[in-house]
Amino acid sequence: MNKIEPTVATSTTSPEAVIVPPAPSMAEIAAARATEAKPAEPLAPSDPRKLDQLSRIEDKTARIEEKFARYEAVLTRAEASLERSAQKVDLAAGTMDFAGLREELSALRQRVNSTPRFGALLLTGIVTAVLTVILTVIVLKSGVPGVLPPILPR
Repeated sequence: MNKIEPTVATSTTSPEAVIVPPAPSMAEIAAARATEAKPAEPLAPSDPRKLDQLSRIEDKTARIEEKFARYEAVLTRAEASLERSAQKVDLAAGTMDFAGLREELSALRQRVNSTPRFGALLLTGIVTAVLTVILTVIVLKSGVPGVLPPILPR
């Protein structure tokens, strides 16, 4: 028995889009087989070779149809699983706003960097203490007119 290889015929028409109809589902194939007209004349019982060959072809066709149905079921389940996964990813992406989070972290980092460090706080404390002492001595020596007379001698 020779194997028939598929060939692709080249078209001489313009390269327009060719619309290919979708493959029929197993239900459509089964309905088409059920409605097919039976041969008008059954094969003669005297030709068992043809009947045997026909039964082998029918068996092989049935196995191919079953295999196709299994693949179609697997692909349908895989498509449904992929759709569920895509919905979960969309939901997760909607709840996690990475750009907003990045902006908040940047703003927090700028606030932390703008706060004075230990050296600046120490210097501010020393300057404040020295100025307070100097101003207190000046007020005690010269007094505040109308409120406090000078306490320390000049």
